[in-house]
Amino acid sequence: MNDGRPQLEAEVQNVFGSLTHAAVFLIVTVNAGGEDKARELLANATGLERTVGSRSLGGALSCVAGVSASAWDRLYGAPRPAELRDLPVFAGEKHQSVTTDGDLMFHIRAERMDLCFELATLIMDELAGAVTVVDEVQGFRYFDGRDVLGFVDGTENPVGAEAYAATLVDDDEGFNGGSYVIVQKYLHDMAGWNALATEAQEHAIGRRKLSNVELAEGVQPDNSHVALTQVTDTEGNELKILRDNMPFGRPGYGEFGTYFIGYAKSPSVVERMLENMFVGSPPGNYDRILDYSTPITGVLFYVPTVDFLERD
Repeated sequence: MNDGRPQLEAEVQNVFGSLTHAAVFLIVTVNAGGEDKARELLANATGLERTVGSRSLGGALSCVAGVSASAWDRLYGAPRPAELRDLPVFAGEKHQSVTTDGDLMFHIRAERMDLCFELATLIMDELAGAVTVVDEVQGFRYFDGRDVLGFVDGTENPVGAEAYAATLVDDDEGFNGGSYVIVQKYLHDMAGWNALATEAQEHAIGRRKLSNVELAEGVQPDNSHVALTQVTDTEGNELKILRDNMPFGRPGYGEFGTYFIGYAKSPSVVERMLENMFVGSPPGNYDRILDYSTPITGVLFYVPTVDFLERD
């Protein structure tokens, strides 16, 4: 049965994997002289995924690998994907996003954390001495897909053919079938957030907390998260991205956060959302959630096809 997946000459990475109960987000930089080992690992990542995944057929293990602009020329040279660049910084009157280091990204997800842990361990074993870890986050499913702020996340994700159309590059010969992904690690001021009344929280998000129903027109503020992250093309059609956000935290350290990860066929779609959030639409009308959520990382990656990574 056709699920809407386009017929492509190249095998694509599994950016469409369903939301899971566990994930590891691993960001590294490639050390000088480590380029060959990094390329070898990227070419073998799918094989490592199969090796670990075969130990739990119902574990839904997958791994998506991305390469940033800072590493592309060192690893693969010219040409590069048309829209691969450093993530811009979006600076508003009150809040500002950040751009941080990162050459390679590994988005590992499964129904069990032990599978994620095992695959991440094998990847790092293969990369020993060739890379420096910038950030590693272990995410978890929180009740019925909620973030630690208490709201369901990823409600508007496209599915089927709409997901493929939103995430796969189709206008960049040589790089079609790939995808772009932007990651950001947010830390939350839970004391401040929890001091808000439920209605105020709902107005900041743009949805009802219990039912997850979007606030009606005329009730939803124009600076809610939902309102500012809905962007359209010149003809008024809504532009979608595929989110696979995960909560993370260490209560003993007072750390509570959300790891944002958004896949799109063009990074400009995610960048427009971020500009609306931080700068405001119009300028000054920023996303209220930023009063309680602070980004501490931000990187843009291109996700090549499996065929590209495995080529000689």
